[in-house]
Amino acid sequence: MASVSRTSARFPDGVDTALRAAGWQPGRWDIKQAEIWADELRAYVSPGGHRHAVFPAAVEVWAEFGALAIPPQKGKGRQIAPTGLVVDPIRGLHLARTFADLGRALDTDVCPLGAEADGQAHLAIDAHGRVYAIDHTGDWYLGETFDQAVVSLVTGVQPIRLSVNG
Repeated sequence: MASVSRTSARFPDGVDTALRAAGWQPGRWDIKQAEIWADELRAYVSPGGHRHAVFPAAVEVWAEFGALAIPPQKGKGRQIAPTGLVVDPIRGLHLARTFADLGRALDTDVCPLGAEADGQAHLAIDAHGRVYAIDHTGDWYLGETFDQAVVSLVTGVQPIRLSVNG
């Protein structure tokens, strides 16, 4: 009798294992929690009057991966040290201006996604589903999709630094 693999074709084996260890599985969907986060973000107004943008690309990631603490792969990363992430947009609640500024620079809406597990960077997603990290050194592009971003973080792929020169 052939054994059935628990890994999905969606993610590389090590990333799939890390996601499953955090509680993810194909078909996971908690839209109720995603809507609670969306409502909380929409209700927040910074002292300067900045508000969060909320859009389908973000809500879909929150519904599928929300509240997961995803660990990095063990060992050496592909290019840099691997890091984990926590998918919790409320970690960026008080950064409405920061996300609005990034959105203006990118000419799209941007909202919080979560944070790197060590707390060194906040994660953001734009209206097209692209994912970014914001830390004390600048803004970083992690991937065209959340799937690419989680693979990059968990396996230690060097992100691309955003600059005014492209």
